[in-house]
Amino acid sequence: MDKSKRLYFKSKRSFRRRLPPIGSGDRIDYRNMSLISRFISEQGKILSRRVNRLNLKQQRLITIAIKQARILSLLPFLSNEKQFERGESAARTAGLRIKKGDRLTLHLNQNSNTNSKAD
Repeated sequence: MDKSKRLYFKSKRSFRRRLPPIGSGDRIDYRNMSLISRFISEQGKILSRRVNRLNLKQQRLITIAIKQARILSLLPFLSNEKQFERGESAARTAGLRIKKGDRLTLHLNQNSNTNSKAD
């Protein structure tokens, strides 16, 4: 065989076919937390269809089940870690958003409260 023909042969690599993430017996339901939690990121976001390797119908059913579980307080809307980080940063920047005039009135109100307690 000459070299020019050898270039066009595809290499026969064996690959393992991935199993579908949802088995035939698995029921997609808002109560099935073990199944639903596989399709949520650490931040609490619903993973995309490409990442999940689901077909369109399964992705829609998973999305509806996740939303129902969130409404019924079975799942959080956001992860606790994310809420803590956001609350911490909001506390740091809250003082920067106050205008100078507002600060002055805040200080006056605080001083008047301390004076009335002393009386």
